[in-house]
Amino acid sequence: MIISSQQDKQSPDVCPHNNTISCGNCRLGSICLPLALEDDEVVKLDEIVRRGRPLQKSEHLYRESDEFSSVYAVRAGAIKAYRITGDGQEQVTGFYFPGEIIGMDGIAKGKYACSAKALETSAVCEIPFHRLEELSSLVPSMQRHFFQLMSQEITTDQQLITLLSKNSAEERIASLLISISARNARRKLSETHFRLPMSRTDIGNFLGLTVETVSRVISRFNKQGLISVDSKEVVLLDLDGLKETANIKTEY
Repeated sequence: MIISSQQDKQSPDVCPHNNTISCGNCRLGSICLPLALEDDEVVKLDEIVRRGRPLQKSEHLYRESDEFSSVYAVRAGAIKAYRITGDGQEQVTGFYFPGEIIGMDGIAKGKYACSAKALETSAVCEIPFHRLEELSSLVPSMQRHFFQLMSQEITTDQQLITLLSKNSAEERIASLLISISARNARRKLSETHFRLPMSRTDIGNFLGLTVETVSRVISRFNKQGLISVDSKEVVLLDLDGLKETANIKTEY
């Protein structure tokens, strides 16, 4: 289920980059799709999904204030969402990984509230919103699932507010690592060994920290045996220790 904003001329039920993948057999289907969808309903969803080339690193999926037309499911890679502040500075507002939905911020006002661009070569599934509305009227479970996705988006925003309210840099960075770990676990990927596609500058921007502070804290976690870091590859060696550092008492 790999697509871009360009209309695909190929068969609607196959991915142009891997003709064995469709909504029906996508490994992320259990996250993106309602579990109760029947086979014929999955085919209907496949028919509205647009497919095209992957996004290259730093290429935009859409820009702030662009007219809202679609929501996107990340299939591979990672997407950064950001806004431009009044003084022209970039403010990172979120990171999106495979199986996660981006673009719902445009529903309310008909324009995207932030920009989204690829942190690395990425593939996304574009679902035109007006077609999704039509399909939801025919397949009630689609509508319920979309409401669940919106609820998850609200929960994520609340977690971000909590994350940024942490007092120390150690708490913020530990909380971010634990959040990524939990999101990986939901995608049935390793919760302790993953790659950070974002730069430390982006991490600092997102968390309200300087890049020097981010580097210093990550080095400290490494020396304390909480994590192991090799370039962008991170292994969480002591999840309980990270949760204690983050002062987290409940699961993400």
